[in-house]
Amino acid sequence: MFDAPVQLKSIRSHFVGGAEAVAGGLSMQQQKVVGNASPRLIDMNGGYSVGQLYVQEYRLTQPRHPYPVLLWHGGGMTGAQWESTPDGRQGWLWRLLQAGFDVFVSDAPERGRASWAMFPEVYDSAPIFRSKEEAWRLFRIGPAAGYAPAGQARQSYPAQQFPVEAFDTFSKQFVPRWLTHGDMALDAYRSLLDLTGPCIVIGHSQGGGFATQLAQEYASTVRAVIAVEPTGTPAAAACVLPPQLLVWGDHFDTDDTWQRYRAQTDAYWNALQAAGQRADVLDLPAAGIPGNSHFCMLDRNSDQIAGLIVEWLDRSLD
Repeated sequence: MFDAPVQLKSIRSHFVGGAEAVAGGLSMQQQKVVGNASPRLIDMNGGYSVGQLYVQEYRLTQPRHPYPVLLWHGGGMTGAQWESTPDGRQGWLWRLLQAGFDVFVSDAPERGRASWAMFPEVYDSAPIFRSKEEAWRLFRIGPAAGYAPAGQARQSYPAQQFPVEAFDTFSKQFVPRWLTHGDMALDAYRSLLDLTGPCIVIGHSQGGGFATQLAQEYASTVRAVIAVEPTGTPAAAACVLPPQLLVWGDHFDTDDTWQRYRAQTDAYWNALQAAGQRADVLDLPAAGIPGNSHFCMLDRNSDQIAGLIVEWLDRSLD
């Protein structure tokens, strides 16, 4: 499946969604903006575009599937998490192209190439930042006591699939995150769904929560959802939904935060199943695949898991 050459017809970029904002009352500054030039007047008062989403569209010459796959990243991350792994292997973007899908990779508002706005003049709060120590624990790579600064020995969980030697490279992907921008992100993803039309959404973590929410609102547009360790899933569903696959990794017994996140999502999936919805679960350890972190698309066995997801899509979209 993943040996096929990729022949692209086009690569395009889009900025979708967003709103206009105005910043006023800012002092003008005389600043040197070019190293070998004289200072000039800088006036940042005026209008700004904020809340837009960036997406890069990859179209195959001969796609083998009718619907593109939309890749939605997690909190404090960007679309880079789908492009390649920290240890230098191909990411799920390329694997899905090899499997015959057109692919759209997003940077949500405030992340990566979507850009962000000044605060407090436009945004109403400051961002939070993710440390390596928090990422090591929260992404279930190893126990908190197992973290050590770069260049020192670290202790990961047994059979850990994440390439621990590439953790410091991975940490270079982290970006600021605003905690009050969930509605802004959802509005931008709505604009993306309006742009793409019928599609498949693969969402990770925060992006997986957004996918499960918008699958209800866009049930005729979203033809399937793969939620990879989602957070922020809805409480219930009041409509007929497309097929959905929930993917869980390993080491949940080590982290109270993830036990709460998982309980919320499992309750939603159980409610879907009880209502007769197509809501499948791929619990990797239960399937005999142990050791995956929160980022199975970056783990050493990422190709294996991508293959299982493509097989599920082939069965679910017949």
